[in-house]
Amino acid sequence: MDTYQPKEIEAKWQSRWESTGAHSARLDTTDRRTYCLVMFSYPSGDRLHIGHWYNFGPADTWSRFRRMQGDTIFEPMGFDAFGLPAENYAIKHDTHPRDITQVNTAYMEKQLRAIGAMYDWNQKVNTSDPAYYRWTQWIFLKLFNSGLAYRTKAPVNWCPSCQTVLANEQAQGGVCERCDTPVTHKDLAQWFFKITDYADRLLEGHDSLDWPAKTILMQKNWIGRSEGAEIDFKSEDGTHTYPVFTTRPDTLWGVTYMVFAPEHPLVPEITSEKHRAEVDEYVEKARAATDIDRLSTEREKSGVFTGAYAINPVNGERIPIWIADYVLASYGTGAVMAVPAHDQRDYEFATAYALPIREVIKPTEGVKAPEGAAFVEPGVMVDSGPFQDVPSADGIPRVIEHLEASGMGRGTVNYRLRDWLISRQRYWGAPIPIIHCEKCGPVGVPEDQLPVELPYDVDLKSAPPGQSPLAGHEEFMAAECPSCGGPARRESDTMDTFVDSSWYYLRYLSARDDEQPFRKELVDAWCPVHMYIGGPEHACMHLLYARFVTMALHDLGHISFDEPFQRLVHQGVITNDGVRMSKSRGNVISPDEFVETYGADAFRMYLMFLSRYSEGGDWSSAAIKGIPRFLDRVWDLVLQNEPGPVDGEYEVTDAIREPLRVMHRSVREVTHDVEHCEFNTAISRIMELTTALRNYVASANDARGGAFLREAIGVLIRVIAPFAPHFGEELWERTGRDTSVFDAEWPSWDPELAKADEITVVVQVQGKVRARIPVAANIDDETMKELALADATVQKWIADKTIRKVIVVPKKLVNIVI
Repeated sequence: MDTYQPKEIEAKWQSRWESTGAHSARLDTTDRRTYCLVMFSYPSGDRLHIGHWYNFGPADTWSRFRRMQGDTIFEPMGFDAFGLPAENYAIKHDTHPRDITQVNTAYMEKQLRAIGAMYDWNQKVNTSDPAYYRWTQWIFLKLFNSGLAYRTKAPVNWCPSCQTVLANEQAQGGVCERCDTPVTHKDLAQWFFKITDYADRLLEGHDSLDWPAKTILMQKNWIGRSEGAEIDFKSEDGTHTYPVFTTRPDTLWGVTYMVFAPEHPLVPEITSEKHRAEVDEYVEKARAATDIDRLSTEREKSGVFTGAYAINPVNGERIPIWIADYVLASYGTGAVMAVPAHDQRDYEFATAYALPIREVIKPTEGVKAPEGAAFVEPGVMVDSGPFQDVPSADGIPRVIEHLEASGMGRGTVNYRLRDWLISRQRYWGAPIPIIHCEKCGPVGVPEDQLPVELPYDVDLKSAPPGQSPLAGHEEFMAAECPSCGGPARRESDTMDTFVDSSWYYLRYLSARDDEQPFRKELVDAWCPVHMYIGGPEHACMHLLYARFVTMALHDLGHISFDEPFQRLVHQGVITNDGVRMSKSRGNVISPDEFVETYGADAFRMYLMFLSRYSEGGDWSSAAIKGIPRFLDRVWDLVLQNEPGPVDGEYEVTDAIREPLRVMHRSVREVTHDVEHCEFNTAISRIMELTTALRNYVASANDARGGAFLREAIGVLIRVIAPFAPHFGEELWERTGRDTSVFDAEWPSWDPELAKADEITVVVQVQGKVRARIPVAANIDDETMKELALADATVQKWIADKTIRKVIVVPKKLVNIVI
């Protein structure tokens, strides 16, 4: 019998899969369709790292499992190839982003093929290919023509390092998501998508999604729906109306001043000459601060009086207007009514500047107002005109009704969500297909002129200040207005790369189609995506944007569904010595050397065995060796016993009874665990089955070649195949099968035979409890020992250590002495 040689076996099966088209999807099938998708990778200089493998490998295991259950699988792959890193790298190294992207994409495809996944490479997409971004531009035009894309001047986040604007989602924490540079603010004319029109739809759609609760909560908080009232305050002379949004209209009689955001467009107009210099200085200072700093509850409140006054609509009081950086132009109307007695931020500001504090909500009986702080709880309205002694909870709708009846305000809903800023002042992105005409304004490029291609000969280092390098390319910029035929200029901004990734799942189904972005009948048949796997960091960016674009395409009649991803699973993070891997830390681990040494199957299995998939785990270069040893044991078990196809019944003897129960229980548990992406425990069950069969072979005189063993080994090969696909194919072929193991039916189990009580075994290292492992109640000492030593948590404590002794207390305890 030869030994297991992963390098030769994996090359053999990858070649065979390629030559036979084994992974080419039958897109026109009417069978059970399952669309399994991972968030595609960005071909940066880092190439594939362990984190990519941790996303891609287990996702393929799930797909292969579902294929064996009878599903027709579509599992595509591509490259999110536009973006700032490639452009910045090109500038630094005096090369071109298209050239380095092509090199990195080719290398990454080679790495991806080594995984052995069922990727249909015939349907590959690359977002920087004109054949792809032609249709990204087409989607822009559909949104533009329907009023969902517009251009306006607005205060925007600006990264001085990347020299481009950022959406709010890309400047969380006040720093650029790409380079960690502190973000400043600028007033620029930019393109936006009206995602706010879909705020309620985005919230309501969560009810139909099988997504992690935490991700849904993050989106709900980001959208930030709040009900309240918009109240119209007026200037002293009646020339201006200052609408403010509040969730507490019951406190309206307690307003003692107003606060505008420093960026509010009326600030320059209402500021008196006496206060102008101080106001201008404060505005410039506020622009340099990040939103996160400005909203911090620990930050000392600061502000400046404008010299202007407003009139409270319910009592006619004259109240001063201040500007303060704790008010943001991006939330509500950019102006707030300050009620210092009942809002903590207002209280701190009023205290700092000796402004009046007036109580209009009295605590109910038994409730004590805090000393030296605002009372923000519900209570009873006092000194509130016609609402004296009204409980504040009842007063809110009654005050809104009063405002509406008197024309002073209206009930409304406000959102934290802002429209999606898609303009980028960079070269390496999809050009925005707009032509600016002095006579006609912005005009969409005719669809038959798409794509608007990026010119290659652009000087990336000589971009005009605050503009894309395209602005300096005269041949690109000069255009004819499609409407009037007059001279015009092209839009020089490119699109946010999240536009590219908001619809890529649709293009996969028609990747080679030159006539349309996607075939409607295909996407309606295959979508929404059944299983989507990727990182949780995209909750408020990619995932929100893709939902918006899908809903818009649905409403415009291009698709028949309005949610892109039905089920979502987030993988955890692989760390290195407890620290998250990053290029800046110098602790990124390349998978290539480990795949070369141990094989792709062993590498994939080790990553899945580390810990729970949703949690991730800590990488250990020593612990990975355990998986090849396990595969060697399976290899020997299968081939030393010359099993072939099952060819008869067998009597359930005493020797067979226990391994038979383990087999049925293992199939049941592996089935459940893989479906729920609990890959680590599924592998543990496969190890348990392997041990049971090895023990049976060692103890039973009639084991070799017996019908039960042939059946059990056939089951073992099938359950391990999705985890180690090359390994599974090879053993399936060597045991006399002439079809792919992935065309075989997933094994079933007998519920009665699968029944078995479980116990929990405690695992100690040096006498300290390090893990608790659920095992079968009738587990033997040797299996207890193997499972304890293989446990991912235990591995953290024994890796690179010399094990002196393993003490087993049957069915209770394993103590490892190092």
